[in-house]
Amino acid sequence: MLKQLYLIIILIFFAITAQAKEVKGHVFDDNDQPIIGANVYWEGTQQGTTTDVDGAFKLKTREGANKLVVSYIGYETFVLPVTNVDEPLKIKLKGEVALEEVVISERKIGTIASRTSVLQTQKITYDELCRAACCNLAESFETNPSVDVSYADAATGARQIKLLGLAGTYVQMLTENYPNFRGAASLYGLDYVPGAWMESIQVSKGTSSVKNGYEALAGQINVEFKKPPTADIFSVNLFGSDAGRYEGNADASWHINDKVSTGLLVHYSNDKKQHDGNDDGFLDTPLREQVNLMNRWYHKLDKYVAQYGVRYLHESRTGGQATKHHDFADPYKVHLNTNRAELYTKQAYIIDNEKVESVALILSGSYHEQKSMYDRTPYNVYQNNVYASLLYEKEFSPAHSLSTGLSMNYDGFNENLLQNDVRNVFDRTEVVPGAYLQYTYNLNDKLIVLGGIRADYSSLYDFFVTPRVHIKYNPFDWFHVRVSAGKGFRTANILAENNFLLSSSRKMNIADNLDQEEAWNTGVNLAFYIPLFGKELTLNGEWYYTNFLKQVVVDMDSDPHAVSFYNLDGKSYSNSFQVEATYPFFRGFTLTAAYRYTDAKTDYRNAAGVTQRLKKPLVSDYKGLLTASYQTPLKKWQFDLTGQFNGGGRMPAPDATNPLWKSDFNAYTVVNAQITKYFRRWSVYIGAENLFDYKQSHPIIDAENPRGDNFDGSMVWGPVHGRKIYAGLRFNISRD
Repeated sequence: MLKQLYLIIILIFFAITAQAKEVKGHVFDDNDQPIIGANVYWEGTQQGTTTDVDGAFKLKTREGANKLVVSYIGYETFVLPVTNVDEPLKIKLKGEVALEEVVISERKIGTIASRTSVLQTQKITYDELCRAACCNLAESFETNPSVDVSYADAATGARQIKLLGLAGTYVQMLTENYPNFRGAASLYGLDYVPGAWMESIQVSKGTSSVKNGYEALAGQINVEFKKPPTADIFSVNLFGSDAGRYEGNADASWHINDKVSTGLLVHYSNDKKQHDGNDDGFLDTPLREQVNLMNRWYHKLDKYVAQYGVRYLHESRTGGQATKHHDFADPYKVHLNTNRAELYTKQAYIIDNEKVESVALILSGSYHEQKSMYDRTPYNVYQNNVYASLLYEKEFSPAHSLSTGLSMNYDGFNENLLQNDVRNVFDRTEVVPGAYLQYTYNLNDKLIVLGGIRADYSSLYDFFVTPRVHIKYNPFDWFHVRVSAGKGFRTANILAENNFLLSSSRKMNIADNLDQEEAWNTGVNLAFYIPLFGKELTLNGEWYYTNFLKQVVVDMDSDPHAVSFYNLDGKSYSNSFQVEATYPFFRGFTLTAAYRYTDAKTDYRNAAGVTQRLKKPLVSDYKGLLTASYQTPLKKWQFDLTGQFNGGGRMPAPDATNPLWKSDFNAYTVVNAQITKYFRRWSVYIGAENLFDYKQSHPIIDAENPRGDNFDGSMVWGPVHGRKIYAGLRFNISRD
C-alpha cells in the first residue's frame, strides 16, 4: 500500500512538472504601443489566449500546430509560422485600411483589468485619463470606483487618497516601479504629477509584490510617465476654467540615434483667482502656482538598457481669508512654499534571452523642502530620501521562476514647529536595508502561485519580516479567482503627513515611542467574462480585510479641541466589499456601474481614557459609480458622463456643551461631464465638474473667529467648491 502511495505521488509530481513548452511574445501596433486584449491562438484550433496590459502573451504549444494567428479588431490578422518556441516573439499588427483611406478601428478600452496577472491590477490608460479634466494625479480617478480622492482640509487644498476605506498613507505610491512621494510629499504629492505627463496608472489592491518593499498595507498605485522611445515627437495640452485656473503642458522626445533617446516635459499652472462661494470669508480653494520640469534619457544596447531622469518642482500655495472680497485688518492666512528635486537611474542587463534571466539596479534620490506658515504658526520640513534596489530574475521553465534582490531606503527628516511660543524640533533618520525572495509557480496559466518573503532591518524599529502570497486560479476562460494574503509595515511621519491639521485651533498631542505600523491584509476577487449578445459582460466582485496589529491612531474624537496620536490599544480594521460591471452596449458606447461598501472601525480612547470602538470619521459608508462613454465612428466626437453617489458617514465627535457640527454627514452626489472633438493631430474639449453645484455648506468651523478655540478647517467630507466649467486643447505630432 505504501509503495502504491509513493507511485501515485511520483506520477502526480511528473504530471505537474512535466509541462509542455510555451511560446511567448509581445504584440504591438504601428507605433510600437502594446495592444491589450489581442487574440492569439494556434491556427485550426480553439487553443488560445489574449495579451495582457503590456501586450504580452504565453501560449502552450500543441502537437501538430505550428502557425500562430494574432488578431485584433481594427487590425489586419497576422499569421506567423513558429519554428523556435524558445525565442520570444515580437509581433506588430497593421491597422486595417478601407476605401478612401478611412481607418476602420475599434475603440480602445480605457481601464483594463489584467486577466493574466496574479495580482489584481487595473491599468488606467491615457485614453481613460482624457475622459475628464485630468490636470494631475489627484484628478485621475474620477471614473474609477476603487480609489477616492478628497480634500483633507479647507485651507491648504491638501488631497488624500482613500483605498479600501483607509487613508492614502497606507497606499504605496510608486513612479515607474520605485517608491516615491513618501513622508513630506505624501500630503501634496498627488498634485505633483501633471496629467499630461502620464502614460498610464496601475492600481493594485491588497498586498503587492515584495519586490517593491514592505509598505503596501492597503494597495499600490504606480505611475508610468511618457517614455522617450515611444512618446510623441511633440505634444501640447492647454487648459482653462471659469474658476481662473490656467495650465500649460508640453513634452517632446528626440531619437538621437537608434540607441539613445531623450525627452523633456514641462508644466506650468496658475490658479490665482479668489473664490468664496459660501461667503464665509475663507477661500474655497487656495491660490496656487506650480512649475514642474523633467528630463529623461533612454539608452539601449544589445542586452543592456539604461534610463536616467532628473526632475524639479516649485509650488506656492496661499489659503485662508479672502482679502479681496472681505476687509480684514489682520487676515488669517496659510502660506506653503515647496521645492522638490528628484533624480533616478535604472540599469538592466539581460544575461540570457532564452532562459529569461536578467539583473537590474534601481537608484533614486530626492530632496523635499516645505516652508509653511499657518497664520502665526511656522512649520518647516526638510526630507532627504535615497532608495536603492538590486534585482535578479530567472525563469527556470514555463512553470517555475524566481526573483530575488537587495534593497535599501534612507529617510532623513528635519522638522521645526513653533507653537504657543515653544519651538519643537523633530529630527529623525531611518535606514532600512533588506532582502527578498519571490517564487512563482505557473501551471498552464490555469493556476499561478506567487509566494514572497522579505526581511528588513530598521534603524528605529529593529528586524521585521514581511510574508506575502497571491494565488490565481481560472478553471474556465470566463471565470477567474484571485486570493491574496500578506503583511505590510509602515513608519508613521506624524507632522509631515498631518501638518494640514495646523489649519485649526486643535492642539497636537503626540505620544512618545510610537510603534511601527503593522497590518495583515487578506483579499478575494472573482472575475467573470460572460459572452452576451455578441459582446462581453465583465463582472467583478471582491472583498478585502485589513487588520492592524500595530497602528498610530489619529484621534479627533476624545477632545474636540485637540488631535492626539498614540499607539493602538485594541482593534482597528477595515472591510471593503465591491462589485463592478462593464458592458459595451453597442459600438463606441461603454457603461460601467459599481458599488462599494466600507466598514472601517478603530478603538479610540475617550476623555475618561476608556476605549470605545467607532467608525473611522469622514469616511463614506458606501460609494456608487455610474460612468458612460460614447465615441462616434472614426473617433470624431466623444461624450463622457460620470455620476458618483457617495454615502453618509460619521463626523468626529463635536463638543457636547457647544456642538458646532453634526455627529454625521449626509449622502451626496457629484456629476461630471465632458465633450471632446477630435481632429487629425489635435482635439478640443469642454466639460463641467460638479455639474449640479453641490458643495459642503460650512467646511470651516467657526470661520468668523479663526483665532478662537473652536476654529477648525479639517471637518471636510464633501466638495468645497461648486460647479466648474473648463475647456482645453490637445495637440500632438505622433512618432509614426
